[in-house]
Amino acid sequence: MNVLIIGANGQIGQHVVRKLHESSEHNAIAMVRKEEQKAKFEEQGVKTALVDLEGSIDDIANVAKEADAIVFTAGSGGHTGADKTMMIDLDGAIKSMEAAKQAGVKRFVIVSAIGVHHRDKWMSSAPYYSAAKYYADVWLEKSGLDYTIIRPGGLTNDPGTGKIKVAVDLERGQIPRADVASTIIASLEDNHTIGKAFDMIGGETPIEEALKSL
Repeated sequence: MNVLIIGANGQIGQHVVRKLHESSEHNAIAMVRKEEQKAKFEEQGVKTALVDLEGSIDDIANVAKEADAIVFTAGSGGHTGADKTMMIDLDGAIKSMEAAKQAGVKRFVIVSAIGVHHRDKWMSSAPYYSAAKYYADVWLEKSGLDYTIIRPGGLTNDPGTGKIKVAVDLERGQIPRADVASTIIASLEDNHTIGKAFDMIGGETPIEEALKSL
């Protein structure tokens, strides 16, 4: 499977690219917006596309034509304000969905955030972030794409355990970024996850087994 990773240079994205690149079954296409990021991935032997997520849908679609699936794990980052969050986490996500449809790519996995499907759980410190994630998810659900929405809890850089807890609703908890990446790839490999949206934190159940429980 050829997988386009939008947000490949992000912390989760880098894990996804590496795991796909090391796989014998998949090929990663890393979408980045800076030349130095492109050079970094190319040095690793990863196929790379230089596309600005704030650019045109056509630019994204042209790259997506080479893919069988799209993973959207882009984010504006905690150092930006509400304006950039809306342009990347919301509009960038929606443009990527439109590009997927334009390119004929049905499979789409998005990384959201735990609890954003309930307004009373939106982050009080940055409600615009939760709103952007929520409305991107809603758009995806109505897009006609074969979607999976993964809503991880607090992200850490701890080593992955390969074990998680998933459900439509979970209390907030933490999860290593490496395990989020592994769950993304496992979701791509399991058609049972199509049409599913779920919260995820660290747990005691192996990833593939946990996904079967949805």
